[in-house]
Amino acid sequence: MSLAATSIQDPGRLRLLLKRLGESGRLWRLRVVLIAAMHLTAVYVLASVEYGPFANTVALLTWALLNFMWLIVLRRPGIAAALSLALVVILITLSQFKYGITQLTLTFLDFLIIDRDTFSFLHSIFPQLKSQAIVFAAVGVPVMWLIWRADPFRIRRKVSASGAAACVALIAALSVAYPEQPWEPFQGVNHISNLARSGVVSVSHLTSTGWIEADPPNLIGSAQATPLAQCEPGKKRPNIVMVLDESSFDISAAPGIKVPENYRDFFKSGDGRQRSFVAESAGGPTWYTEFNVLTGLSARSFGALKFYVTRIAAGKISRGLPQALERCGYRTFSLYPTYGDFLSARSFQTSAGIGNFIDMAGMGVSEDMQPDRFYFDQALQLIAREKKAEQPMFMFVYLTANHFPWTTSYRPDLTPAGWTAPGNTPEVDEYIRRQAMTVADYTSFVERLKADHPDEPFLLVRFGDHQPAISQKLIEPKLPQAKLADRIMTHDPRYYKTYYAIEALNYKPDMSSALETLDAAYLPIAIQEAARIPLDPTFAEQKKIMLRCRGAFYACKDGAEVRRFNRLLIDAGFVKNL
Repeated sequence: MSLAATSIQDPGRLRLLLKRLGESGRLWRLRVVLIAAMHLTAVYVLASVEYGPFANTVALLTWALLNFMWLIVLRRPGIAAALSLALVVILITLSQFKYGITQLTLTFLDFLIIDRDTFSFLHSIFPQLKSQAIVFAAVGVPVMWLIWRADPFRIRRKVSASGAAACVALIAALSVAYPEQPWEPFQGVNHISNLARSGVVSVSHLTSTGWIEADPPNLIGSAQATPLAQCEPGKKRPNIVMVLDESSFDISAAPGIKVPENYRDFFKSGDGRQRSFVAESAGGPTWYTEFNVLTGLSARSFGALKFYVTRIAAGKISRGLPQALERCGYRTFSLYPTYGDFLSARSFQTSAGIGNFIDMAGMGVSEDMQPDRFYFDQALQLIAREKKAEQPMFMFVYLTANHFPWTTSYRPDLTPAGWTAPGNTPEVDEYIRRQAMTVADYTSFVERLKADHPDEPFLLVRFGDHQPAISQKLIEPKLPQAKLADRIMTHDPRYYKTYYAIEALNYKPDMSSALETLDAAYLPIAIQEAARIPLDPTFAEQKKIMLRCRGAFYACKDGAEVRRFNRLLIDAGFVKNL
């Protein structure tokens, strides 16, 4: 029956039909407005964290990609926009949270190598996180269901797939044309665009070199694990205390800096000589150096993935300083200053040979920045509790008091008696004051060792894990920012040198491998030689590189020595699944 016929026979029915059509039209327009509002909200959210035309373009392409991906599965644009908006907000929140802890925004690898430690660390910091997630789900799921039910529109999957492919192609092309610079994720902005670009960088790295740089197998051939050298039984060996001195270096290397009298004495070894330690991070990740000194390998071998080196390496590397010491009867301990799940530190260190891993919870504290004397007291208690005449100890002790920032006075009550500020900027003087606190606490620790264990041999090794961030504006104060960035990106040694010092109690160390300048990855060799531990074949081969390259490791021959050495370790079975 035609509409005209209906109007003649039943005018009331026609009015009802027209009313329904009008209501349907208004409802349709309302749904369009709501979907548009979600897209506009997303644009506003992205604009609030993205800076510059390039970053905003990549972020908008990422937003479109998320929508197309949801549309491939669900076909409904309303629910696709709602889920994409929720995901973007969550990603930005997580990125800002991560930046607050690690000074690095969220990257593609955070999802590629996600593990149980990540969730454990989050739960340690935010024990209420689980209940909040439940509440969020309880509210969010019904809302998403209502949007699903109310969405009348359908998009063909073929169209959505084409849109997603176009977005991926454009993001990849832009990322290749304007490659992500290593310093960009450390700026704390551009959370979504950096995340998208890091995916291109990570995929490119993994497809071209794998997780770790190494020569191709056919250049060297297959190798078998070589029998390890045996330790002389019954020989008395020194207990070893290895101290990571947070952000410490000889700041008098910077021009115009005033330091107290005898300031440089702390950086000298027992033989009176001052030595340089070349780290692989500049004012940044301690865990690069942690990886260096435990495995004897280079974090730079992981290229763009090196920020995740401890997570990547956990359970995959079976050579290093702790394993070498265990072979000679040592019991190994680590006093780790934060939660052990941070960047899979516990998993990494235990798989690297640390037999007893004690994090801040195990030390009975809830804050990870304690005075240096706290960690030295923990070490003294551990030695008294665990010392056995027939088994020497190896202990890895972290210090944290000299961690940034230096714009506030940390524990002024612990300032050494007679301390006077040298007269630099307040920030530099605060840095030097904290170094003076470290000197006082370390001196007290050594005196306690002498008093409590008058006949026990000890080998004491200290090193600065990296320079403080403030050194970058002190070493060449008139250098333009662009040239400074180039210095750091090209690993200019002036910005990576700290110090290492070796001394002993009731023992004369062998200092033959303690070179004047030593890359961080060689410290395990210097320690083993100082303790007169016979080097296993892997360290013996690495010592040849050390002598051949005069203390340089990754920088030697543009990484060729490291790539060859990594291949030897892989073929011998000491590095697996990398």
